[in-house]
Amino acid sequence: MRSIGVIPARYGSTRLKGKVLADIFGKPLIQHVWERAKKSKLLDDLIIAADDERVSQVCEGFGAKVVMTDKECASGSDRIAQAVKNIDAGIVINIQGDEPMLDASIIDGLVDVLKKDKDVQMSTAVVKMRKSKDAQDSNVVKAIVDRKGYAIYFSRSPIPFDREGKGAQYFKHLGFYGYRKSFLLGFKDLPPSVLEQAEKLEQLRVIEAGYKIKVIETEFDTIAVDTKEDLSKVKKALKKSGGK
Repeated sequence: MRSIGVIPARYGSTRLKGKVLADIFGKPLIQHVWERAKKSKLLDDLIIAADDERVSQVCEGFGAKVVMTDKECASGSDRIAQAVKNIDAGIVINIQGDEPMLDASIIDGLVDVLKKDKDVQMSTAVVKMRKSKDAQDSNVVKAIVDRKGYAIYFSRSPIPFDREGKGAQYFKHLGFYGYRKSFLLGFKDLPPSVLEQAEKLEQLRVIEAGYKIKVIETEFDTIAVDTKEDLSKVKKALKKSGGK
């Protein structure tokens, strides 16, 4: 079963326009993501799904395969579904284009669980939260998982609620997803759900529709770039780790 990684790269980001082309130590942000994703051992192919010629030209310039998608795609999943519609692949991995600190083992974990268990239709990743203040940050999505490794819920609120203040363990959701291609193409046609619209979290559409999401735990945290402040954090973290 062929596995393909797709990096959705939208130029018109709401909070930081053109962020995928933002410079990080002489390379555009999207190139850092692509280079790290290329280290995956389980992907058979990797493409960038762009919506703007400026992004396409830059990506082709550093050697990436690029597929053009509509500017008006409603979500990253819609963009990915459009990009892979005519590509021969059984497994599709959504690799966020604003995650320059991605570790390729996360990608391989998402592929592996789909290959090993035919009943799994979708997978995602979490990491143990290391800073308690992040639990209160609505920009940091929290996840709770059942004993069999399936997601119960995702929220911008601190879940579970630590009623007695004994120090609950929180898990940060990382925005990487694995799909069976057939599930992805069907999922994009589901109407937005009540929970999804309330939390502005697309993955809740899956849960509310009655489907399950298999969750893998990783030790590698990431910093998604949504603001100029995030960009500064990434530069500092990469410089500190020698990963620039």
